[in-house]
Amino acid sequence: MVDLDQLVEHAKQDFAQAKDPAALEDIKAKYFGKSGILTEMLKGLGKLDPELRKTEGARINHAKSAIEHALQEQRQLFSEQLLQTRLSAESIDVSLPGRGVGSGSLHPVMRTWERVEEIFHSLGFDVAQGPEIENDWFNFTALNSPENHPARSMQDTFYVDGKDATGKQLLLRTHTSPMQIRYASHAVARHLKEYGDLTSLEDIRVIAPGRTYRVDSDATHSPMFHQVEGLWIGRDVSFAALKGIYTSFLRAFFEDDALQFRFRPSYFPFTEPSAEIDLAFPSGKLAGRWLEISGSGQVHPQVIRNMGLDPEEFIGFAFGSGLERLTMLRYGIDDLRLFFENDTRFLAQFSA
Repeated sequence: MVDLDQLVEHAKQDFAQAKDPAALEDIKAKYFGKSGILTEMLKGLGKLDPELRKTEGARINHAKSAIEHALQEQRQLFSEQLLQTRLSAESIDVSLPGRGVGSGSLHPVMRTWERVEEIFHSLGFDVAQGPEIENDWFNFTALNSPENHPARSMQDTFYVDGKDATGKQLLLRTHTSPMQIRYASHAVARHLKEYGDLTSLEDIRVIAPGRTYRVDSDATHSPMFHQVEGLWIGRDVSFAALKGIYTSFLRAFFEDDALQFRFRPSYFPFTEPSAEIDLAFPSGKLAGRWLEISGSGQVHPQVIRNMGLDPEEFIGFAFGSGLERLTMLRYGIDDLRLFFENDTRFLAQFSA
């Protein structure tokens, strides 16, 4: 019969002689490995009589527990030694002066966002924000882009799990135009509930800044980008009002009354007629170049209907600009990807 007390003492001595954690684990195998002493002893219990097996099993398990405890103590010792070594190596000289904490600042795109809101608010526009996960109605159909419409092909992109009430799949909004429908529809419904008709409905003027998503990525495009879209609906809102409002905004945004503009005929499914707005700077490295800066147009009659209004009575205009594009032009940045790389050398230039 093996002297288990002596076995425990031998194990403690073996563990104490280990020079490092790796050596300790090698010694552990001597007792607990597949052919270890305790493993073989436990295997041999099956050959004993039931009564003796019960007694001997209890003795072996007691010895096993004692050896495991000794092993854990040695592991703890190595852990404490390692901690002390690290603390000594990483000690802090408390006599050194503290490192300064840099002050944060707004991201340049967020600066543009706030500036755009401030300018349009001064022009009498409300600011509206809404969901970034949209349904088919608000993102496409209500904006005169029904299913299979060619204009949807470049925007049928990031779909997500989940469906709307009509069974169509939800997607990440491809523009902030859905907020024009949401805001106008809500204003109409609220007015009808309160007054019963639209006789006294005031003009609807709103901008909708926010994040949008499309499959696009290069020096001037990103899969996630920011837009601001605007809407003015009323009984006597002309295309001339669009030109006046937007040129006033651009001159205030760039702080330059000498800027040149042109409205170039274009196509958008939700406006008719439609126009691209181009901008030319009088000086600097962009002098003499025409740059597209916004899409715009008179709101399409079908879109007016989808807002709950009669296009024979109400008319208006809409516009949309990329906030990154405005930021790039304002600060002379030529690569959109700089906005998303989080390089503090770049961002620090906008600290104020």
